[in-house]
Amino acid sequence: MELQSLQSSLIPNHFSRKSAPKTCLWRRKDKLNVGIPSKSFANTGKNVNPFVILNNASERVDAETAVVVEKPPARARRFEVFSGQPTPFGATARDGGVNFAVSSGNASSATLCLINLSDLPRKRVTEQIALDPTTNKTGDVWHVFLKGDFEDMVYGYRFDGSFSPEDGLYFDSSKILIDPYAKAVVSRGEYGALGPDEECWPQMACVVPSINDEFDWEGDLPLKFPQRDLVIYEMHVRGFTRHESSNSKFPGTYRGVVEKLDHLKKLGINCIELMPCHEFNELEYYSYNSVLGDYKMNFWGYSTINYFSPMARYSSAGIGKYGLGAVNEFKYLVREAHKRGIEVIMDVVFNHTAEGMRMVPYYHLEVLTIVSFTCLRQRVNSTIIQVVGTPSTAIIRLYWVTEMHVDGFRFDLASILTRSSSLWDAVNVYGDAIEGEALTIGTPLSSPR
Repeated sequence: MELQSLQSSLIPNHFSRKSAPKTCLWRRKDKLNVGIPSKSFANTGKNVNPFVILNNASERVDAETAVVVEKPPARARRFEVFSGQPTPFGATARDGGVNFAVSSGNASSATLCLINLSDLPRKRVTEQIALDPTTNKTGDVWHVFLKGDFEDMVYGYRFDGSFSPEDGLYFDSSKILIDPYAKAVVSRGEYGALGPDEECWPQMACVVPSINDEFDWEGDLPLKFPQRDLVIYEMHVRGFTRHESSNSKFPGTYRGVVEKLDHLKKLGINCIELMPCHEFNELEYYSYNSVLGDYKMNFWGYSTINYFSPMARYSSAGIGKYGLGAVNEFKYLVREAHKRGIEVIMDVVFNHTAEGMRMVPYYHLEVLTIVSFTCLRQRVNSTIIQVVGTPSTAIIRLYWVTEMHVDGFRFDLASILTRSSSLWDAVNVYGDAIEGEALTIGTPLSSPR
């Protein structure tokens, strides 16, 4: 399938290996490639071996992989499970349930992991649904449709397959990936806050959508100012109102920017350019600076984790509403800017991702079909230089124009998008008729409007 986006973040999720008492056979996850057996064990508060129960007694198990564990108590399934549809990608609320669809052509197995929000900091999977490749897979796309109680639930995926770094394959079923098409991501609740037992890369998960997640745009329409008439104010959302001198009720947030829109209007500003607002990890470079006596953080955000999710910790709601607060607050910023005759363009980082310098502990983008998501040009000192000039970037931009109502984009290091990419000739940089209305600027690329 061509309609792919960049993969988002792979999350560390370790379960300690403890033995358990007797009654039925299980196979080790490194043989069957699935994780822990769901809520019946997760609710005990114990970390357990990631084993999966055999489908039937006749299934073959060799002596080396057989392990005896206690049979989990019978319980009612939380969800009705159906085969689902391969499109649209991501999680989509419809027909009284949610359809999940994600592409990974190289995966040998896929498991949907549902996590209660209270279990997320503990790295516990609440419910797991193994996807059957005969009924839950179409081409490279794994899919499933669920009906049930999603209250307080977030989700992610486990994939298994070959682990062969020389071939760009990094499958590991003990890790949980977030959906590259997730519209909201949750992780730590407060910007820059590292809990006592928390890793710099915390457990992350995706928000399960609801049909009630509608936002009132109040008839908002794009302003379409000619480029020659724009007076652009470049802004870092957090830095703009974070200091106490801003007298903001919501410092360092999208709402904080809204408080200052009238001031910008008086200055003659008719366009704001938001420095990276896609989800990123501000603690990816976390280390102590002995000279300054403080800790190093990624303040600027040029290290994207997920291209469809606004930065959750720029929201005054934090992880309130399970990350959807950030989505609605970003929309609120755009709507209120348009009311004042101010366009909103986004600084987007398509020339590399959080994986680009190998700062992340696990390689998440390459777990999915790497040809669809990234164009890997060369390895330099174990660093993969990623050139993302595939159709997926057009879909990302189209989403932010149609769903989030942004007016255009500034491409970070735009020139790299045309360097020796065999895919570039097949891509219309100005998008289709809808996206063609959006402004695109960069260094040195720009499109007049």
